Amino acid sequence: MDLQALLFTAIAAFAIALLLGPICIPLLHRLKFGQSIREEGPQHHKAKAGTPTMGGVMILLAVVLTTLKFAVDSLDTLMLLLGTVGFGLIGFADDFIKIVKKRNLGLTARQKLLFQCIVTVILFFLLWWEQGGYHSFSIHIPFSNWAIPVGIFYVLFLLIVLLGTTNAVNLTDGLDGLLSGCAIMVFAAYAVYAYWNTNYDVSLFCAAMVGALGGFLAFNRHPAKVFMGDTGSLAIGGGLAMVAVLTHSELALILFGLVFVAEALSVMIQVFSYRTFGRRVFKMSPLHHHFELSGWSEWEVVIAFWLASFICAFGTLALLSR
Repeated sequence: MDLQALLFTAIAAFAIALLLGPICIPLLHRLKFGQSIREEGPQHHKAKAGTPTMGGVMILLAVVLTTLKFAVDSLDTLMLLLGTVGFGLIGFADDFIKIVKKRNLGLTARQKLLFQCIVTVILFFLLWWEQGGYHSFSIHIPFSNWAIPVGIFYVLFLLIVLLGTTNAVNLTDGLDGLLSGCAIMVFAAYAVYAYWNTNYDVSLFCAAMVGALGGFLAFNRHPAKVFMGDTGSLAIGGGLAMVAVLTHSELALILFGLVFVAEALSVMIQVFSYRTFGRRVFKMSPLHHHFELSGWSEWEVVIAFWLASFICAFGTLALLSR
């Protein structure tokens, strides 16, 4: 496979997402699938109430169609799509309940965890089948040749990777275009990393995700005409986690997606500090809201986070290539 195939895959996904916009957005309007804005969020965000959500279906369709068209029919491709679509469907159910019941809470925490565990177990057995037995499961240490064999306990590690990634990515989806742009940077870096390591199916999937997110960003940039909802954010997180798993870079994902990690940590720190000391560390969490309330415009925050994501993703890529 050459680099032209990656470029063509990205362009095809971009075109599909771009074409889906004029179809999906009016349909979401007619179905009254509008976003509800949480009361505790920044007050100026209330103007966004009613903007169509669940636009993540555009990303899902573009990624699935292009991956099925251009990637090899392999177990890796199946696992990438299962991680993406499986978590995307969980997000879809969550979004749908929120819209129907007109509230900010969709699936309960237990329901989400149950469905996430089911998808994780299926993915684990597919990995087991591909690797020929649990004895081959290892956790690779970045910037070294070390790998820690964990056997069947890898299923617990896989659950942590999937839940941690999807939740961190989901928390980043709070401003127009923020998650779309940050995810483009990470998937672009992973497309190169997977290509270097001859994981061509993974590389093609990443290229498809870059294109799909780029096409979606045309409608999601400020002021957003559509939001991706949990349908999109959980799908992105599930796909990204499986990219890391299949490239044996689960721990390196922390560096590739350091912006996502920072967003999640800001929430954890805020909750811990408030419950323990009765004080807030940030003006509001996740972290992007802190900068908003510090006087930054929404677009300034988004551009800064895009740049940070680019530096983290491609900086990690450069370090791993040495």
